[in-house]
Amino acid sequence: MRPFEARPLGPLWVKLIATLWLAVVGVSAHAQLPESADNCLACHDDPQLNAVLHGPHAVLSDSRNRFAEQGCGSCHGASEEHMRRPPRGEPRAATDIRFVKGEGGGAGDAVCLDCHHGNALHWTASAHADAGLACVDCHRLHTLDDPMSSAEAEVEHCASCHRKEHAEFMKVSAHPLDAGRMQCSDCHAAHGSATPAALTRPTINETCHECHAEMRGPFLWEHPPAREDCMSCHTPHGSAHGALLKQRTPFLCQQCHLAQFHPSTALSGTGLSGSSLPSGSTSLMGQDCLNCHQQVHGSNHPSGVGATR
Repeated sequence: MRPFEARPLGPLWVKLIATLWLAVVGVSAHAQLPESADNCLACHDDPQLNAVLHGPHAVLSDSRNRFAEQGCGSCHGASEEHMRRPPRGEPRAATDIRFVKGEGGGAGDAVCLDCHHGNALHWTASAHADAGLACVDCHRLHTLDDPMSSAEAEVEHCASCHRKEHAEFMKVSAHPLDAGRMQCSDCHAAHGSATPAALTRPTINETCHECHAEMRGPFLWEHPPAREDCMSCHTPHGSAHGALLKQRTPFLCQQCHLAQFHPSTALSGTGLSGSSLPSGSTSLMGQDCLNCHQQVHGSNHPSGVGATR
């Protein structure tokens, strides 16, 4: 028996295979859409607008979006008046359900929450909902990828309203949002949470420890302010002092530590050594208090009661 030999396909076979391929993948996407969606496309045949047909809102096999049965009406309602041709010179009636910026709490938001309720359990009591924001103020529905899924786009959009916080990110010490290594939703839940600042975790410390796990503890010797609230010493968005501190040390430390048997004189810039003075206060030079008390968040060393080890 002769071994199998691969033979080149003749022109007729090539043409037949190409025809079958085009029959499978070359069919118009509109031909597979519900009739109601086809009716909409008769007027709304805009490539940018119709990108929704290739996104998650128009997956025919997903029963949650009801697109297979209702087409565009799954979000916009039946809109029978809108479908009718208006009298000459009169504008066409709007759809039953409209998605308009600045009209939060309307029927458009209700449609979004009908499917996305798991992501927005606290939405109705959130600061964004209280400000009258609608879902479309931040999200884009007719695109393949929501811009808010991009870290850079999210930060830019949040900054358009939260300008004070965005300005703080320009300070010397800040979280790396402008570098694209973080985004606002790493710490804040835009759709609301049970915390006053809409944090992603129940407390400030738990939120900080998502990234700064080495500061979590528990430690043998605790530093109470660090244990209770990171914001006792740090600012969350940006600071003119290193390590996001509210005030540079030793002045920050001396707000609490002016105890007896320890150098407790209130320090100021007068203790700095000049070019002609070789000596100066070691509590002001270098890392000041941290020259000795290096484990400021807590220590596990048996002799670390003073956070020195």
